[in-house]
Amino acid sequence: MHRRDLLAFALAGWFPFSLFARGPSIAGIDFDAIQRGTDRRRYIWIHGNEPTARDVLRDHMTRFAGRAFFIRSNDRNVTVNGGKLDPNRMFSRMGAEQNLRTLNPNWQPRQIQSVLDRLDSDREGFLRRILPHPGGLIVALHNNGPGYSVKDEIAISNAVALNDKEHPDEFMLCSTPADFAILANSRFNALLQNRPQGEDDGSLSRLCAARVVRYVNIEAAHNNRDGQKRMLDWLELALP
Repeated sequence: MHRRDLLAFALAGWFPFSLFARGPSIAGIDFDAIQRGTDRRRYIWIHGNEPTARDVLRDHMTRFAGRAFFIRSNDRNVTVNGGKLDPNRMFSRMGAEQNLRTLNPNWQPRQIQSVLDRLDSDREGFLRRILPHPGGLIVALHNNGPGYSVKDEIAISNAVALNDKEHPDEFMLCSTPADFAILANSRFNALLQNRPQGEDDGSLSRLCAARVVRYVNIEAAHNNRDGQKRMLDWLELALP
């Protein structure tokens, strides 16, 4: 979603929100930022090849107050210094390095170090723009394919509530025990990862867990707009 598209929506009267002249950026990876009403909650759409999540969040912002960030990309991976990077692996140096090595097997060490240094230089400023105020909540929206479901997260999670086993592709993953206690009593699958197992993969969820930031990821399959919308609408009313 490009700024010119957002401007067209606003001019048409479809979106009653403020438009920021510049969204946050990290290492040349740009985001659009929109706000509706008070800045009560943060949202982020980070993978450009997950349009169902984008559309659900775009619709959500016409009905609820908050601030949302949309990556300017149509692909899962973005280009940095001529190479590829999964933007949900840029939140730690370790995770970014592993991802850069995987996606750019022909790169020399100096090329990887250059991107890592650039990310390190920009990361804190970027986080100041996207993370909520203390005690606030950031909600990420993702879409998954047939090879991924809640079952893949169980081994590295600290608590699990499989409330909807018939729909393993629909689940919510959170970073704080207090939010998990509420999610676990819903009719949806829920996971707690406040101390996730395994290596740091550079994801936003791991960063929020490490910094004790309230984070919820709402996962649903590609094209499962109704399922993702149900979870997001429920979360909006259920979580403080």
